[in-house]
Amino acid sequence: MEICSVGGYSEVGKNMTAISYNGEAVILDMGFHLPALIDFEEAGGDRRNITRKGLIQMGAIPNDSVISSWKNKVKAIALGHCHLDHIGAVPYLSKNYNCGLYGSPYTMEVLKWMLRDDRQKVVNEMYVNNLNSIRRISKDISIEFIGMTHSTPQTTMMAIHTKGGTILYANDFKFDSYPVLGNKPNYKRLRELGNENVVALIVDSLYAGLDQKTPSEKVAREMLKEVLLGTDNSNNAIFVTCFASHLARIKSIIDFGERLGRRIVFLGRSLKKYSLAAENIGLVNFSKRADIKGYRGQARRMLREVEKNRKDYLVVCTGGQGEPGAILTSISEGQLPFKFKEEDHVIFSNKVIPAAINKENRANLESGLKKKHARIFKDIHTSGHAAREDLRDLIKLTKPEHLIPAHGEQQMLRNLKELALEMGYEDKKVHVMKDGQKIKI
Repeated sequence: MEICSVGGYSEVGKNMTAISYNGEAVILDMGFHLPALIDFEEAGGDRRNITRKGLIQMGAIPNDSVISSWKNKVKAIALGHCHLDHIGAVPYLSKNYNCGLYGSPYTMEVLKWMLRDDRQKVVNEMYVNNLNSIRRISKDISIEFIGMTHSTPQTTMMAIHTKGGTILYANDFKFDSYPVLGNKPNYKRLRELGNENVVALIVDSLYAGLDQKTPSEKVAREMLKEVLLGTDNSNNAIFVTCFASHLARIKSIIDFGERLGRRIVFLGRSLKKYSLAAENIGLVNFSKRADIKGYRGQARRMLREVEKNRKDYLVVCTGGQGEPGAILTSISEGQLPFKFKEEDHVIFSNKVIPAAINKENRANLESGLKKKHARIFKDIHTSGHAAREDLRDLIKLTKPEHLIPAHGEQQMLRNLKELALEMGYEDKKVHVMKDGQKIKI
């Protein structure tokens, strides 16, 4: 069994791992490195006009040339969930492989929306897989999609079953036993795998150095409730921003906005994309509870209405990272027809993705809002990623022979190795890899 850390082992994002067994291979995830992409687009670039080679050179997508010798034996590309750092590179890389694309219903629906939005195509057949189902890929390999919680619906851990044992790909996840939307993690199946033969666990290391258990989404819901229902906002505009794919968070915002008696408005293309993708497969019914405006012209008209009747609306919009062109950023910079007044409420129900460009953009946005004397409520949020104690529990449940830290910078990966050694693993059983390396097990 051979494992290649194609991307996501030297940085946060750009996730892609390949596994070879008995003359066949599978690829897990094909993601963007979002900071590199943001740098490029801020400089005026358009990714629709750049080649695969150009994206690889700028570090925006994984360099899959490291598995060029495996090209003809790849039997499947499996996607763990719908975030862009896991599926964004699919239109640029998947065409190199003569195989199908596999993922949960929501993951595949978002992929279709993304392709339409970016005017991209894939030649690979797409296969939808229900949560907690097993897909036979070949005589020797099957992929199990184990239902998991994260910051977007229908996230899965993927178990690659072979005659030589199972490799479990746990990238990204949190253990949330009280989710706001969807089911709790399939602990029963993880426990069963632990009694079988998990040869290797490839696992999210982003917060392996954080000594806690990641709080449930119910905690973020209570934080939102406290800000929205427990703070006087009767005469003020209310703007809330969060990750557009975080449907559980958006559900809570709608719930409390309705209790305030406000009309709910969504502004931004990504909010429309993720919400309507979920409606297409019956996960939510946001369009019956909110006015969804995805296009710039629609947003302009809506904001003029909100400006006139600011205390009647709650606006959910894009721009939590302070990214250029997003709705909240554009309002702050005077590019859209709404002016914040003293004590208007701006609620950031997200954290800044830890990259220099994001931190700078968000700081600029906050500075602009403070000059307008808006009230800022930050970090009304709980993470979608496992912290150290969740990771400890996963290792105890699944009892892997080998551990491969993934999804993080090198120090994050080393933090997970420290945990494994603390739990009694031998040094030779924990493999801290970098992008483009291979190991045989």
